[in-house]
Amino acid sequence: MADTPVAHASAFDSDAPITDANERLWNHDLAPVPRAKRTWTGYSIFAMWMSDVHSVGGYTFAASLFLLGISGWQVLLALSVGILVVYVLMNWVGKPSLTHGIPFPVMARVSMGVMGANLAALIRGVVGIVWYGVQTYFASKAVATLLLLFVPSAIALRDTIFLRLDLLGWVSFLFMWLLQLIIFQRGMEIIRKFIDFCGPAVYVVMIVLMGWILSRAGLDSLNLTLGGEKLSGTAQFLGMGNAILLVISYFAALLLNFGDFSRFAKSERQMKIGNFLGLPVNFIAFAIITVIVTSGSAKVFGTMIMDPVEIVSRIDNKIAVAIGSVTFIIATMGINIVANFVSPAYDIANLFPKHVDFKKGGLIASVLAVLVCPWIFVDSPKAITIFVSVFGAVLAPMYGVMMADFYLVKKQVVQTAELYTMSPSGRFYYDGGWNRVGLVALLVSGFISVGWEISTQLLKLLPANNFGWLIGAVAGAAIYTIAMRSAKRV
Repeated sequence: MADTPVAHASAFDSDAPITDANERLWNHDLAPVPRAKRTWTGYSIFAMWMSDVHSVGGYTFAASLFLLGISGWQVLLALSVGILVVYVLMNWVGKPSLTHGIPFPVMARVSMGVMGANLAALIRGVVGIVWYGVQTYFASKAVATLLLLFVPSAIALRDTIFLRLDLLGWVSFLFMWLLQLIIFQRGMEIIRKFIDFCGPAVYVVMIVLMGWILSRAGLDSLNLTLGGEKLSGTAQFLGMGNAILLVISYFAALLLNFGDFSRFAKSERQMKIGNFLGLPVNFIAFAIITVIVTSGSAKVFGTMIMDPVEIVSRIDNKIAVAIGSVTFIIATMGINIVANFVSPAYDIANLFPKHVDFKKGGLIASVLAVLVCPWIFVDSPKAITIFVSVFGAVLAPMYGVMMADFYLVKKQVVQTAELYTMSPSGRFYYDGGWNRVGLVALLVSGFISVGWEISTQLLKLLPANNFGWLIGAVAGAAIYTIAMRSAKRV
C-alpha cells in the first residue's frame, strides 16, 4: 500500500512534519506527541508509580517473598536492591520514547522493523491482557468483601460455581471490569488525573492498617526472622537473589512499555525525578509497610496472611472494612491503568492502526481479559511468584534487544519520520518490514530464558529459580548486538 501524506509535528529530535506516514503504521494515538502536549510532570510519573505499586497484587507479591524462606529484613533488603535496579532499567527504556514522543510498539520498530514490531506488540499485549484480568480479579475480592459486609445474604451466591469461580466472584469481577472500562475509555488525560489520586489514597489506608497491626501485635513481637533460621547461609543468599530477580520480573511488563507514559513527560529530568520518587523511595516505603503488616498478621491472627483484603475483612469494624476495601479497589484500578490497560490498547492499535484507535484497543483488551479466566492460575501466593517469574522470562529478551539496539547499535540516532514509512529505502524497512536478525535474537534468547524458567519452576531440573529475566535480557542483548554487527546493520 502506498504511503499517504499525514502531517504531524514530530518530537524533540525534529520539528519537521511527518509527510509520508503509511496508514498501516500511523494513527493519531501512535503519532509522536508534540511538545505542547507534554503535560506529565515529575509528580505525574511519581503518582503513576504509586498506582502501580500500591495494589492488592503488589502487596500480595511482596508478601509472597516470605515463601522463599528468607527473613523479614532479608525480604526488605531484596525489595530495596531490586527496585534500585528497576529504577536504572526504567530510565534506559523511557529515554527513547521521551526523545521521540512515541509509544512502545512504535519504538519496537527500530529493532524489529516497521512490521516486525507487531510481533513485539503482540507478545507485550498478551501479557498485559492476562495481567489486566489478574489485577481485576484481585480487586474483585474487595468488592466481594463489601457485598458480604452490607448484604450478608450474598453468601448464598457462593453455592453456584462456573469455570472454577463462584457466582459471588463472577458478580464482583464483572462489576470491577465494567467500572474500570468506564474510566479507561475517557482517554489519557483523565487517566492521568485518576492515577494522581489513586496512589496517595492507598498510603493513608496502608499506614492506618500498619498502625492497627502494631497496636495489636507490638513491634517487639513481630517475627521478622520467620523462615530465615531454617536455611543455611548459602540458601538464604540464593533466596535473596531470587527475590531481587523476582522484583525485576514483577516490573518486566512496564520495563517494555514505560515509553507509553514517558512520551508525555515534559523533560528527561522530570521523568527521572518521577522515577526516583516513585520507584526507590516509594517502593521501599511500601515494602516496609508490607513486611510489618504481613509478619505482624501472624501474631494477630495466628497465621501469616498475604492478602491485604483478607486482613481488612477480619477487622471488627464495618466502617474500617468498607474504607479499606474501597481503597484497595481504587488502587488496583490504578495499576490496571498503568501496567495493563494502556499498553494492550496501544499494542492492538498498532496491529490495525487504520481501524483501531487507543479506545477501541482498550475495549478489545478488556473483553479478552475476561476470557482468560485469571483466577485459575493465581489462586495462591506461590502461584503468583511462578506467574511473575515465567512472564518475566517471556518479556526479558525484548527488553535486551531493544536496549542493545538503541544504545549500542544505533548509538541513540533515530529519525522519527522513518518509523512511519513503508518505503524500501527506509532504515527500518529491513527485510520487507521485518528485521530477521532481531527476530532470530528474540526467538533464541526467548527459548533460553523460558526454557530456564520451565525447568526450574515447573520441572525442578535446576536448583536456581527466577533467573529467567536476567538470562533472557542479557542473552537478547548479546545475541542481537553480535548478529547486527556481523551483518553490518548499524
